[in-house]
Amino acid sequence: MAKRKKQTKQTTETKQTTQKKRKQAKKQAASPGFTPVVEKNDIIDLTIDDLNHEGMGVGKYQGYTLFVKHALPGESIKAKVLKTKKRFGYAKLLERYESSTARVTPLCPIFDQCGGCQLQHLQYEEQLRQKQRQVQSQLQRMAHLDLDKVSVHPTLGMEDPWRYRNKAQVPIGEHEGGLIGGFYRQGTHDIIDMNECLIQHEQNDSLVQQVKDTAEKLGITAYNENTHQGLLRHVVTKYGFKTDELMVVLITNGDQLPHQDELINALKAKLPQLKSIVQNVNTTRTNVIFGDVTRVLWGETYIYDYIGDIKFAISARSFYQVNPQQTEVLYAKALEYADLQGNETVIDAYCGIGTISLFLAQQAKRVLGVEVVPEAISDAKRNARLNHLENTDFAVGEAEKVIPWWQAQGVHADVIVVDPPRKGCDEALLQTITDMKPQKVVYVSCNPATLARDLKVLEEGGFETKEVQPVDMFPHTSHVECVSQIVLKDD
Repeated sequence: MAKRKKQTKQTTETKQTTQKKRKQAKKQAASPGFTPVVEKNDIIDLTIDDLNHEGMGVGKYQGYTLFVKHALPGESIKAKVLKTKKRFGYAKLLERYESSTARVTPLCPIFDQCGGCQLQHLQYEEQLRQKQRQVQSQLQRMAHLDLDKVSVHPTLGMEDPWRYRNKAQVPIGEHEGGLIGGFYRQGTHDIIDMNECLIQHEQNDSLVQQVKDTAEKLGITAYNENTHQGLLRHVVTKYGFKTDELMVVLITNGDQLPHQDELINALKAKLPQLKSIVQNVNTTRTNVIFGDVTRVLWGETYIYDYIGDIKFAISARSFYQVNPQQTEVLYAKALEYADLQGNETVIDAYCGIGTISLFLAQQAKRVLGVEVVPEAISDAKRNARLNHLENTDFAVGEAEKVIPWWQAQGVHADVIVVDPPRKGCDEALLQTITDMKPQKVVYVSCNPATLARDLKVLEEGGFETKEVQPVDMFPHTSHVECVSQIVLKDD
């Protein structure tokens, strides 16, 4: 009995010592001048507890955080340290001692090389749960929201989460004298050649392949970003899911396109759905895909598609949601949160080509959209005319400047809708919203971190977050879209 008590005491002391070391490691990790407990090339054992916003597994080694590509929560692994920073580092998965029960074999043969998808190795149902958890975590940690009061609903996913993208942007290169096209290896500009992408619609794959094959036969060269020589930089394809219409944009490092007629005729013969062939000229040394000059080589300036009952004209430069099926789900939820009765004035603060604005206009008295890109406003006005929606007005400018001007003209918004880029809303726009005090704000977000940051500002400005609905716009990637309903607090 005495021996057992001694062993129990030693076990307790061991646990206390381990816990003390972990606390010391965490304290050291937060202190200035801290040297990580691991170094580059160290081989360590690690338990994965979480996924980060990039879809990497998260584990802690003596309190120090390491991110591991293709590792999943619940897995015990052997890893090689690749890089260390003050508060976190990166490691490579070498071996799995214990695998997650949610792990599956990726369908894509180049999943390990391509950076386009991050979660094909995770069961789709678990992807949806992880995305909900990611949103919940950000709202708790950054916005300090009480999730007992703010509902973050289960992520709305797809019944068939494949072949959902209506747009491809493919860099073109050369390998052993032939043209290649695909996606960049993650973290590099090395092109991984591919014949099909399982999240692209098949029509996009066929069109890209035809451009590669035909351009190679005609001797059209690929652009080399190191030497700034060669012609064909990117192939951009767009497909209308409901109209079966195709557009291709050839982005070139020069005005002249050799064998232009032969290329056009070959593509037309192979792809009867093709309605538009466009050239965009980009002669600058840049990672930006499009240049300033765009010309139609053959066919129409626009192709068309529908989201719900709304018809959209899509040009070479138009921004249009890449997953039309889930866009309809997303916008339906935005309409539900706006709760329009037919007599409201609504402002769409990042209106783009009018996608959300036109949905709102079906149920609102008046919709005003503002967008900083002039071409997008031209498209928004065209789409309003196309759908005979006369209760819309669109203006070019910065929302934080245009909205106060509207207010000075006597406009008061009952509902403000925002759908900002990943960086979130401009601080001045958030101040404008709090000054105008609409009854409701509907926030559509593609980045839970900036959503949480902005919700905190709105909460401090007199608003209350009621509920948040994650929507899986990009299955098999780490990205998640959200719609949030925010209401003005009673005085």
